[in-house]
Amino acid sequence: MPGSRDRLEHDDATQVIQAEPVIVPRSLKEFLLLIHVGSGKENSDPKEIGRRFDLDKDSILIGRGPDNDIVLDLDTVSRRHARIDRKGGRTMLTDLQSTNGTYIDERRIPPYTPQELPRPARMMIGRAIFKYQAGDDLDLQYTEEIYQLKITDGLTGLPNRRRLMEVLQSEIPRARRYHRELALVMMDIDHFKRINDTLGHLAGDHVLRELANVVSMHVRQGELFARYGGEEFVLVLPETSREQAVQVAERLRQRVEACTFQFADRRIPVTVSLGVGAFTAEEMDEKALIEMADRNLYRAKESGRNRVVG
Repeated sequence: MPGSRDRLEHDDATQVIQAEPVIVPRSLKEFLLLIHVGSGKENSDPKEIGRRFDLDKDSILIGRGPDNDIVLDLDTVSRRHARIDRKGGRTMLTDLQSTNGTYIDERRIPPYTPQELPRPARMMIGRAIFKYQAGDDLDLQYTEEIYQLKITDGLTGLPNRRRLMEVLQSEIPRARRYHRELALVMMDIDHFKRINDTLGHLAGDHVLRELANVVSMHVRQGELFARYGGEEFVLVLPETSREQAVQVAERLRQRVEACTFQFADRRIPVTVSLGVGAFTAEEMDEKALIEMADRNLYRAKESGRNRVVG
């Protein structure tokens, strides 16, 4: 509510729980769904997003070479990158000493050491990200996953630009009808191109995912944090004034600056610039609100970066 912005803080402590082995009865079907393919200089085809790979063999090879069962024509994928084995009701993933590694739920797995795939799981091969699913009615699951792909950013797991626009198209009329405040914060990673150019796109992808995690920890129920595109993100703040949104943006800026981003044993300094927009006129629509925040973001970058303008 206006005048009250007590935000929940999250305990950084985590509890480690030993998971029980996941036994997949052979009567259940399994598949991989391709949810993200890195862009840039890769030979990626966006039409591949949403492609389903049924796991119907006991051993499935994944790699860039044409002799693999799942072929990924990406520079960041090794010729023979990883293998999935299905045995005794368990599904195991093994990295075949690939150059860029194999990941399960953000965790790089050691080479030639089979790791069990939980249900569901995110699996990263180079710059390709899959979602692993197993169940009775895979057609129903697949339909739901395809819908989620339409409103979710595959790399970060955040709502995407399409979902952002849907939310704004409902929040703006609500603010207008009930005379409530509404603010929007646009965030851009400073010098992101330099990270990609000097450390590579895998490092850039890692920074995007970690930034999404850091900010999401401080987003309240009823708010929306979305990836707008590239290195830009948007935070929608219902019932929040411009002044309050500036304070929220400044706290987020400080948290990102204080966070340690590390990839392949190398620390990556990361800061963000933020612009704030607020619903101020009856005729304002979602495009005008975004443009207001974007203009202030431009001013923040022009005046030195790593700051908030609202």
